[in-house]
Amino acid sequence: MTDSSAPRWRRRLPVPTVLAAATAVALLISPASATVPEAVVPTADLVRDTGEQASVVEVLLAGTAQLDALVATGVDLDHHVSRSETGVVAHAVVTPGEAAALTAAGFRLGRVLHRPDDAQARVAEREATIAAHAADNQQFTASVATASDIRIIRADYYTSGTSQVLSVEAKWAQGQNATTALTVERDSGPGTAIGSGGTQTISRFVDAGVYLYHRGAATVTTRPDHIRITSPSGDVAVAKVQEWLPTPGTDPEVPGYQKDFVTSYLTPTELYGRIHQLAAEFPDLAEIVELPYRTNGYRRHAQAVLGTATASRVALDSLAWGHQGGNDLTVELADPGTADAALSVTVTGKAVRVGLATDGTGAVTSTAAQVVAALNAGAGSLVRAYTYRGSAGTGVVAPAAPTALSDGLSAPAGVSRDPHPVYAIRIGKHRDGSKLGVLAYAQEHAREWVPPLVTIETAERLLRNYAHDGQTKQLLNNLDIWIAPSINPDGGHYSFYDFNSQRKNMTNHCPLTGSADFLGRNSWGVDNNRNYTEYSLFDGYSGASTSCTSGTYAGPSELSEPENRNLDWLAARPNVRFSMNLHSSGNYFMWSPGAYALPGRLSAPRPTLAEESAFWGASSRILTAIKRHRNMAVTPARTGPISDVLYSAAGNSGDMLWYRYGIYAWNFEVGTSFQPEWEEAHEETMEFANGLVEMMRVARDFAKDRTRPESGLTVTPAAAPGMVDVTIATTEPAAVFYTLDGGTPTYSSTLYGSAGIREGGETLTVPAGTTVHWFSVDSAGNVENNYIPDGSGRNFRKAPAVVPAG
Repeated sequence: MTDSSAPRWRRRLPVPTVLAAATAVALLISPASATVPEAVVPTADLVRDTGEQASVVEVLLAGTAQLDALVATGVDLDHHVSRSETGVVAHAVVTPGEAAALTAAGFRLGRVLHRPDDAQARVAEREATIAAHAADNQQFTASVATASDIRIIRADYYTSGTSQVLSVEAKWAQGQNATTALTVERDSGPGTAIGSGGTQTISRFVDAGVYLYHRGAATVTTRPDHIRITSPSGDVAVAKVQEWLPTPGTDPEVPGYQKDFVTSYLTPTELYGRIHQLAAEFPDLAEIVELPYRTNGYRRHAQAVLGTATASRVALDSLAWGHQGGNDLTVELADPGTADAALSVTVTGKAVRVGLATDGTGAVTSTAAQVVAALNAGAGSLVRAYTYRGSAGTGVVAPAAPTALSDGLSAPAGVSRDPHPVYAIRIGKHRDGSKLGVLAYAQEHAREWVPPLVTIETAERLLRNYAHDGQTKQLLNNLDIWIAPSINPDGGHYSFYDFNSQRKNMTNHCPLTGSADFLGRNSWGVDNNRNYTEYSLFDGYSGASTSCTSGTYAGPSELSEPENRNLDWLAARPNVRFSMNLHSSGNYFMWSPGAYALPGRLSAPRPTLAEESAFWGASSRILTAIKRHRNMAVTPARTGPISDVLYSAAGNSGDMLWYRYGIYAWNFEVGTSFQPEWEEAHEETMEFANGLVEMMRVARDFAKDRTRPESGLTVTPAAAPGMVDVTIATTEPAAVFYTLDGGTPTYSSTLYGSAGIREGGETLTVPAGTTVHWFSVDSAGNVENNYIPDGSGRNFRKAPAVVPAG
């Protein structure tokens, strides 16, 4: 692991060039073309104005290039992207005004998937559940791959519900330029002829103009044992079908294992209350840690906008916070009813009266700019006035009756308006840093109500099963577990009580010349999952915005937000090696890299073959545990690096944890909606809590790993005379360092790499008879043969690159 001053990897692009592109208008691609820009729209157009509520709608895109263009607008996107031969479907969270702006720019919108009424129904459902629980309590109290131009990367069979599915990924040498789909032939089980199980097609996956592989999935009626793909050039590849997430024959949860501890959605105040209760109940196993940075608070200055026309509008902010007196202010723009009246301002207690100027006929002549100047001079101890969104304010204002300023906040008094502490619960028998650390955190995005429940359910399971379940006891005896159920409590409260679609925190970074006024209040905030330090917008990477009203606003600088500094503090705990960031929705399971730069799709560094193998191996265990609950499979197409299976997300937390701190950092995307009906939310909580507990089992196994890896060469004939192809396989995810010149292998030797994106080990083509020296080392530091790779040892592996006889 590295400290904050020495990140593992850091690559910056020319910042002036990138920021110039980011602050210019975003190119939007017409649905008719994936490559030719047809319309432009300033990101400033995507402002949630006048208190409009947002819906989740489909955006129907021609391909990945148009998806990148959509991301570049800064529009608020759900974590759902589905690709097919006919295009890409993304889910956007937009108000009617934003939807109109996207449509005008040439984007095609599809179905409305989630409406404001749906979110309100979830709130009502929650309140009814809480009320029912209270009534029950009262009642109770009263009563008591092959060598050819086609290579099969993955062939995965899985079940999801009652369906059987075969997912195939393959790479074709001509895939960059040829658009041809590939046909997959299936057998119908062991010993049957290929073709007897039918066929399916797979199509190209091209990201930012770069061909990655062909992929596709189809339902099948029987489990195939082998598949065959014949490329258009006639080359053939055959592969054995593997089972993806097989349903375990035995349940690791023993009889009497306690679970199911959530009964309704929980606000951040309630989440923190739950972990405080747990820590008080289990003082020998848990403690509450207040993180070092308090948020800016669920609070706002009281505001008003007077007038309707831009040039004649006057915007006002109270100097005091709304709850500290700002909400008591009123402002009146009064027509004096006389001719030749002078502009005046009088203050009586909390009431501000502006007497407007008139001409000789008695008509009002005061402009917005003049009223602003008069208010700042005459009532500057109470309010700050400004013209509307940079207008020169040359329009004559209209008289207005006394108007109350308001902070627009609706949460009950029990929700604090002060800068909010952020809490984590630390769980383990030894909470002194001596045991391997695991971190789980949720609600970077405020509207995602299910992920925090997963953290609570997990904490409850760990603590309540410790006394009687041996596996749980092993976890708590050997791990130092940090769980932060709400990283963004201000935004979380705002989502519950004010604007259900809120994604960001509540901090208003907009200038007075922009959307800082009351009508822009639902657009403010920083996307906490775009404000981190690695491969960020400020480094030139794609998927975040410089616009203060964008759904992916990256903030004024890296780690500008207290929420982000808190997570950085958690990640800097020197013993933390594993983490899970819980989001919704889309049923994805992802890891780094999470960002790339455009044009050219310049990716953040990919994990090594050994690291990628460790991610995949652990993922299989975690996703199998999720599937155990109700047979819901997170598909292979939604498993892998963020930028492979979703889109670029510059400055995300997973990349910071992986690249800066060396933490194996995963990301759940829970379920299919931010705020599903409670029955579905409950099921998602149960299944993903299974997965989070399994990640802790992965970490425990890592901490106890003392097994040294083993490895071996496979040598086959190469196409060129006198040459052979060499691959190296290991018995577990492990890095392999090798030499081909007879030298002693060390950590400075060549690292055996991957053959490509989502593929296995590379093929080394060398002269026949070349002596290969190598050793393997796993991620726990166990070295093959107990070899000491300092250049002095001799017990490294060695073998000639010779094709075996026969």
